[in-house]
Amino acid sequence: MPQQNMIQALNAAQDILLERDPNVVIFGEDTGYFGGVFRATDGLQAKHGLQRVFDSPITEAGIIAMAIGMGANGLRPIAEIQFSDYIFPGFDQIISELSRLRYRSAGQYTAPVTVRSPWGGGIRGGQTHSMSPEAFFTHIPGIKVVVPSTPHDAKGLLISAVEDDDPVIFFEPKRLYNGPFDGDHEAAAKSWAQHSGGDVPDGHYTVPLGKAKVVRAGKDASIITYGTMVHVALAAVAKSGIDAEIIDLRTLAPVDLDTITWSVEKTGKCVIVHEAPKTSGFGAELSAAIQENCFYHLEAPITRVTGWDTPYPHAHEWEYFPSQARIINALQHVMKV
Repeated sequence: MPQQNMIQALNAAQDILLERDPNVVIFGEDTGYFGGVFRATDGLQAKHGLQRVFDSPITEAGIIAMAIGMGANGLRPIAEIQFSDYIFPGFDQIISELSRLRYRSAGQYTAPVTVRSPWGGGIRGGQTHSMSPEAFFTHIPGIKVVVPSTPHDAKGLLISAVEDDDPVIFFEPKRLYNGPFDGDHEAAAKSWAQHSGGDVPDGHYTVPLGKAKVVRAGKDASIITYGTMVHVALAAVAKSGIDAEIIDLRTLAPVDLDTITWSVEKTGKCVIVHEAPKTSGFGAELSAAIQENCFYHLEAPITRVTGWDTPYPHAHEWEYFPSQARIINALQHVMKV
């Protein structure tokens, strides 16, 4: 199997989808001729033509609205929002129209729309290019929310998303696009090499939506996480000396509660990690669900390691970004209880 980074895997997935299904189209700001800001659609317009891969005006509301119309009329659009921070002008279209199309038409229409968007921090993008807005979308019935952490999963999950008959918000961790971490994240770079799934099969394959993955088995505590934080958690556990199990959710809605509860019931202790702000973040929903389902197995309070409740700070990115040290402190705290 070839080694690919996440950008290459996403590009390959879209190439395969365009080849297999004439109803698949790709569009967004700079996705056509330029191949996307991060090059995830590089070469696809030249290969598949202007009618299959094309540029849109700078109007996120228009991008989402056009995708809804396409989906309702038999196409399978992949709409790219250039950064997840920019998705909010299209928020009303997603919430009021896209999420409800199947329900309000009693199944007469479906909305097989995939909205791709670079997501999260770690690339010094500042406050307007580093948000993690996943919690907004997990709150809305009718939308599936996906966050891959490896090239292998990114390709398989994207193929599953586009082939699904319901809308999927597909957030892609920018920090993982081109491979391992660097600088003071040396241990995370090692975890990337060991766990990234850089071996990406050729051709068509799927990774099921709604199914979490145990990326590290353990017995002392459970770490529930997704996206970039999977690799930070792996590096933290390697340093901590604590035999923690790490669950990569992969899909946030619908979330794989069976795998989460199985792990927490086994270990009795739980640390939730995400880079979005803490208040009303997706970790709050996870914490409530774990408490409701695992109360009699918990041996310590559930602990969250998250971003801070501030705008994303350009000058203090690594103080904001949940670090190995903060994850280790959380693990040590639950182990003392």
